[in-house]
Amino acid sequence: MAYKVQAAVVRAKDAPVTIETIIVPKPGPGEVVVDVSTCGVCHTDYLYVEGGVGDNYPYLLGHESTAVVAEIGEGVTNVAVGDKVILNWRAVCGECRACKKGQLQYCFNTHNAKQKMTLEDGTELEAALGIGSFAEKTLVAAGQCTRIEADLEDHQDAAVGLLGCGVMAGIGAAINTGELKRGESAAVIGCGGVGMAAIQGAKLAGATTIIAVDIDDAKLEQAKALGATHTVNSKQVDAVETIRELTDGFGADLVVEAVGHPETYKQAFYARDLAGRVVLVGVPHPEMTLELPFQDVFSRGGSLKSSWYGDTLPSRDFPMLVEQYLLGRLDLDAFVTERIELNDINEAFDKMNAGKVLRSVVEL
Repeated sequence: MAYKVQAAVVRAKDAPVTIETIIVPKPGPGEVVVDVSTCGVCHTDYLYVEGGVGDNYPYLLGHESTAVVAEIGEGVTNVAVGDKVILNWRAVCGECRACKKGQLQYCFNTHNAKQKMTLEDGTELEAALGIGSFAEKTLVAAGQCTRIEADLEDHQDAAVGLLGCGVMAGIGAAINTGELKRGESAAVIGCGGVGMAAIQGAKLAGATTIIAVDIDDAKLEQAKALGATHTVNSKQVDAVETIRELTDGFGADLVVEAVGHPETYKQAFYARDLAGRVVLVGVPHPEMTLELPFQDVFSRGGSLKSSWYGDTLPSRDFPMLVEQYLLGRLDLDAFVTERIELNDINEAFDKMNAGKVLRSVVEL
């Protein structure tokens, strides 16, 4: 028998999110049904609402989650019923050219569950990032589940679930993509959830100078609490010049751009040291373009990288970061601004868009 559960659905572009009964099928080969414990309210979910991802409505929203495995399909060996897991939206295939080169974090053929969840009338749902976890239960590919071996208290699920998307993207941008080393300097432009996570990643990596850049003093104060050694309000001072002043006149070894805008990217480009690195983890609008003097691209050396999901390999990174959290070295709790119920999602989107929260987390 399939499962009937409550879930958050958006039926049309810019429509309010509604709580609906959906049908979750029993898992097929390679699939898993999970009982969702928590789900963070991420900006990517709002992109589905406003049509920024596509127009394949209705969408089943939610993707940043902890869950417990309820049922497994044929051939599933990586998890068992009762396992606590973090969901991820990039289940690696093991067969594509990236995987065969041993670069599983770049897998070019990530996959989701083959079956579709539906509304009660049979209308197929498109699950956000192949997960759809603003729901009491959801169906995912087995590879989208990473088992949590550590003993977590129930109240810690909300924080750990954020590794499923935004927090991992920021930490990974600093540690994986940016390859930040002990004693290096880092600047992070944009102190939303992903930028704050990049600051935590820089601290975890052992950076000695960590510069937070934003136009909101309240966010900059929070950045200090999360590990920034210096803050720059770029509405009040020139961000590039100030970053250089704070790094002996040279610029930072690594600059993470967590806004996704051409002007802040130019700041990142010029605020790095010669042969320094720039990592773009902010998501640009499809219509944006970037113009830089070609000579500057050549003469400054170093590397310009984009970070896909923090170049994350969930099986490698999630358990390590959960351990760092439990050891007190990674403050995931600070990202949980509020704990809400499923029917509070529209209000949570408003708070997110107004910059009032790092994360609202639905507890199911």
